Amino acid sequence: MAADISSATSATGAAGPGGGLDSGPGGSPLTAAAAQAWIDRWDRQQQVYMPDREERFTALIDAVAAAAGRPDPLVLDLGCGPGSLSVRLLDRLPQASVVAVDADAVLLALGRAAAAGRDGLRFADHDLRATDWAATLDLDRPADAAVSTTALHWLGPGELTRMYAEVATVLRPGGVLLNGDHLADDEQAAPTLVRLGRALAEAEEHRQSPGGHAENWTEWWAAALADPALAREAADRGQRVAGPHHHGSESPDLKSHVTALRSAGFTEIGTLWQRGSNRLLCAVLG
Repeated sequence: MAADISSATSATGAAGPGGGLDSGPGGSPLTAAAAQAWIDRWDRQQQVYMPDREERFTALIDAVAAAAGRPDPLVLDLGCGPGSLSVRLLDRLPQASVVAVDADAVLLALGRAAAAGRDGLRFADHDLRATDWAATLDLDRPADAAVSTTALHWLGPGELTRMYAEVATVLRPGGVLLNGDHLADDEQAAPTLVRLGRALAEAEEHRQSPGGHAENWTEWWAAALADPALAREAADRGQRVAGPHHHGSESPDLKSHVTALRSAGFTEIGTLWQRGSNRLLCAVLG
């Protein structure tokens, strides 16, 4: 893992990610450089949990390109965070249009600031747990693909079923949903496979970071929420989404996702890429 971003202490005593002094809530807006520094730091801590994260990104984007059948696919990025996947997708498919959906004010602010003016990318503030969010996206045509990475496990089984049904209303027939996440097999049915999958993940993490990690998920959030440049968004986040100490998995098993996808009208469902429980699940809308 690369060294952590050096920071400077601001006049208010909070550490910012970019080496300069942070402004208070009434000062200058979040700059693109500062936002990108936070996103780079986000990407590094995400690598803690997913040593194969970039390989999975690549497989997902390969699948979008192959499935879309056109050079300018319309793609929904569900639970987009700061836009890490969206930006990589547009780097590979510059004629694509991506609507990046999330409800976290902090992550949306970082994504919007870092990618300001980026052709083909639009961030949309919607809660995937709500009803009828898909109809408010103002799409000019049905989407060719819906993608997500390490986000949908936050939804409970009922929420997951409703969310996949919402996606089906704005996805074209034959369109694909691609979900990269840790989705485990049934441990009661296949305990040895589950145990070996965990062992593979732990071994790869140790190979890539034998000296440990500079920052984890909780530490990143503690630092970001202390940045005065994000004070307004941090307050909004506290009202709308789970706090920084919540890192639970409401739907971490493969069966929950397959069942919810079938009930939403997806037909072919299978894994395109996998390392242990870390997989790229693909579903085709019938």
